[in-house]
Amino acid sequence: MSARAIGFYALLIVLFTVADQVVKELVETMMPLHERIELLPFLSLLHSRNTGIAFSMFSGMSDTALSLVMAGVILFIGYLALRTGAAQTWARLGFALILGGAFGNLIDRLTNGFVTDYIYFHTPVWSFAIFNLADVFITVGAGLVILDEFLDWRRGRTGGQTHAD
Repeated sequence: MSARAIGFYALLIVLFTVADQVVKELVETMMPLHERIELLPFLSLLHSRNTGIAFSMFSGMSDTALSLVMAGVILFIGYLALRTGAAQTWARLGFALILGGAFGNLIDRLTNGFVTDYIYFHTPVWSFAIFNLADVFITVGAGLVILDEFLDWRRGRTGGQTHAD
């Protein structure tokens, strides 16, 4: 990846991280813990704290261990991102989203010992895990990386060029 591309995607990562942190700060300062605000019949804001990783996995691990795991994942994703070709625009955007979300959640973990969550999908008989904007970034980013891999595979089958930088 060229230095110019690295700078552009680094800026995106910073913007995604800042957006996540701003929204979490608003939730922390404007909503008491466990307060629930109904937005739609199936969507609420619900201020909660996650001491684990995604969907409260590993909530029994120490903050230091979780932070180290998260830092290791960030380094690995960064390595993968640097190896993308110039034609892999969707993957590069996806990796920027993943890294922005991961940094946002890592900042929470390091400063608070937990991650602030607030998006809650539910019905009267079913509910989904509570999550945050960083988790949305990570999920959408992973989807974009998968989409780009699929598109690369399709281009490869039709003889298209994929990995020029």
